Amino acid sequence: MFTGAMHVHSTYSDGEFTVQQLRRAYLAEGCSFVCMTDHAEYFDSTSVKAYAHDLEAHSDAEFCFVMGLEYGCERGMHILGYGASAMVGTQDPQSVIRHIESQGATSVIAHPKDECFSWIEGFETLPKGIEAWNSKYDGRYAPRPGTFALLQRLRQRKPDMQAFYGQDLHWKKQFRGLLVSIDCGSLNPAAILSALGDGKYSASKDDLRLPSSGVVAEELLAEFGRAQARSRRVWQFFNNGKATLDRFGIRVPPALKAQLRRIF
Repeated sequence: MFTGAMHVHSTYSDGEFTVQQLRRAYLAEGCSFVCMTDHAEYFDSTSVKAYAHDLEAHSDAEFCFVMGLEYGCERGMHILGYGASAMVGTQDPQSVIRHIESQGATSVIAHPKDECFSWIEGFETLPKGIEAWNSKYDGRYAPRPGTFALLQRLRQRKPDMQAFYGQDLHWKKQFRGLLVSIDCGSLNPAAILSALGDGKYSASKDDLRLPSSGVVAEELLAEFGRAQARSRRVWQFFNNGKATLDRFGIRVPPALKAQLRRIF
């Protein structure tokens, strides 16, 4: 069993960590792997090879980077391609899903917006999974219960769809406590991707454990809803404060922004 993080960005796109710094940071936290998903639009056919080479150069028997890209689509949808490395010439999400799967990679709709749920349910081509908890988008305290409900509705059509759990890491002061434990025999990208595809993983945050199936007790979903509501109220308070400062031309100090990213 290996523990690591998923949905991570570096300075190759819009993250603050270099690949080397990511390795040091996650090793210090007891992790053995990171599944990368830098934004595809930052790359071309040459730079994506340099990216893959850098990830491989910083992988060894102690720590493993898994190559991946995040593809921007219509309506602000983002689709993760764990194991993907090829550019795509479309923003149609179903075409992007097929493009990812054609590479033998794993397609995951990242942090689906509530207003896109009905659109996703109408897709003829469904991804391998839905990001049920994105600790940047949803916050560190709880996921949105509605995302788990969406997944279970989609599983009626595609029973092997899975819940994925990602940090969406960009900033050095961002929360990194949502981790994934994978049951695979060896520490290499092929083994990790195979275990992800087979659903041989679970997510954890503190004492909470969440399965790859996304099947969660109703009582826990209700608690997620309450925690989400509390977090959103506090976040809205800070957003209102920022809006007030903006009206007076006052910028929020970078140090305060960094602390808020750590809290939320």
